[in-house]
Amino acid sequence: MTLSTLDWTIVGAYFALSLLIGLWVSRQAGQDTKSFFLAGRNMPWWLLGVSMVATTFSTDTPNLVTDLVRQNGVSGNWGWWAFLLTGMLTVFVYANLWRRSEVLTDIEFYELRYSGSAAAFLRGFRALYLGLIFNVLVMGAVSLAAIKFGEIVLGWPGWLTMSIACSITLAYSALGGLKAVIITDFIQFSLAMIGSIWGMFYILGLPEIGGLSNLISHANVSDKLALIPDMSDPNAWVPVLLVPLAVQWWASYYPGAEPGGGGYIAQRMFSAKDEKNAVGATFLFNVAHYALRPWPWILIALASLIVFPELSDIQKAFPNLPADKLGHDVAYPAMLTLLPPGLLGLVAASLIAAFMSTMSTQLNLGASYLVNDFYHRFIKPDASESHLVNVGRLFTILSIIMGAGLGLMLTSAGQAFTLLLMIGAGTGLIYILRWFWWRINAYTEIVAMISSIIIAGYFNFGDSSLEGWQKIVISAILTTIVWIIATYFTPPDDDETLQNFVKKVNPGGPGWSRYSSGISHKPWPVPKGILLMVLGCTAVYGFLLGVGQLIYGETGSGLLIVGLGVFASIGLFKVWK
Repeated sequence: MTLSTLDWTIVGAYFALSLLIGLWVSRQAGQDTKSFFLAGRNMPWWLLGVSMVATTFSTDTPNLVTDLVRQNGVSGNWGWWAFLLTGMLTVFVYANLWRRSEVLTDIEFYELRYSGSAAAFLRGFRALYLGLIFNVLVMGAVSLAAIKFGEIVLGWPGWLTMSIACSITLAYSALGGLKAVIITDFIQFSLAMIGSIWGMFYILGLPEIGGLSNLISHANVSDKLALIPDMSDPNAWVPVLLVPLAVQWWASYYPGAEPGGGGYIAQRMFSAKDEKNAVGATFLFNVAHYALRPWPWILIALASLIVFPELSDIQKAFPNLPADKLGHDVAYPAMLTLLPPGLLGLVAASLIAAFMSTMSTQLNLGASYLVNDFYHRFIKPDASESHLVNVGRLFTILSIIMGAGLGLMLTSAGQAFTLLLMIGAGTGLIYILRWFWWRINAYTEIVAMISSIIIAGYFNFGDSSLEGWQKIVISAILTTIVWIIATYFTPPDDDETLQNFVKKVNPGGPGWSRYSSGISHKPWPVPKGILLMVLGCTAVYGFLLGVGQLIYGETGSGLLIVGLGVFASIGLFKVWK
């Protein structure tokens, strides 16, 4: 596939704009760590919300959706749709708490919440684990998708795609810090949405597809349309629906959907002007992420079943694609090659933008962990702010090299997704309970983290015939049992630390009754927050599934489900006041 001059002009213009933004904010970003890692804590809700959405939309996202649809049908998306539950819980319960903590990173939180040497060890270990190992794994998955995109759409070998895209990303991320990341995210998201929607309409109009009605009725597609898996077949609905909704959303630690909030979601909340903006940003993110974006990708994925019904068809169309990179996920970039000049350039720029938005966030977030929670805390506590910013830039360079290198080694977006879920399986409940139960301690998290890594390593590299969902469930159960036992067999945190935590954050609830005397007499907000979570999930799922039914031509059921979403939205805003 060869891009036209117009296509390359569009891509080049986007690269230039990203660099200009980095240069524009570089002076301000280099002032101190608060400016570099938190954009001065002065960001509005709408900009932060869009930034969160842009970060979750990487080059691997439509590839993953395509992989799920082609193999499991549209209902296969419940593997990530289920994370809406923890997303809404973060909005209505945890966003205020995070903002009140006033920490630079969610890892700094450990020495606010826990005490002693165990808390210090956890902070340092977690900084290295998330800042290097986990962060590099995420960037590797993102890089893999960019490599496949480059090989199919641009005709570039993987190393060339990584060299060019990573260089631009590194430049504006290292120069402008989080503020440059957030501003470019806004442009990237706008470009990505225009590209995906416009590309969807063009593909649906191709002679091979023949419009939406022909797509829906096509023999290759008709058995993939179900929004809910076949409930008569446990092998269909248990892994696709039950496990994500009953276990996965609270048990697994996954980027952008951390139980209790965390990672770049927490970072954006720390960057907000105030609590109100932090909550608003997180709410906008969940609505846009789950209700606005999926259907263009789903429809293109369904269309790919007509154009490339088998993997062999993709291999035949792209003979230069390496065998280890051939998978159902490459059907998405393969479909993009059908776009005309100009539109192809726009879509190419949008997917490059999607890659850069996620990579830049992970780079800044990982560097914030390594600088604030490891280097500054343990190596050079007397370092100047300018020195810390420069160290952050150095860590940014090292991280992107390792992330891109891992991307060259991975083979499938689904493979990376499952591995990420397994690594964090069983730890998620801790991140929910630690805010509301004083007995959770640093040893709880240390034991949970180590056990989840060991169990995930066994299932991934040991001799196991279990399905992916079975591994996730068993990992979650085993890890949860281990950390519950560890909690009761290890000493609690000291009273002074727990009292100071309650005074600063005021989490409330029966789990803090022994430490909250005289702190606040306000009603515990969690019951109301859970009600808002239920209403928010109902509203978003109503719009998501209702629009799907309308697309399928099921007008009656579609309007009924959308109406349920509207009703839940009205209730949400009335209760929220």
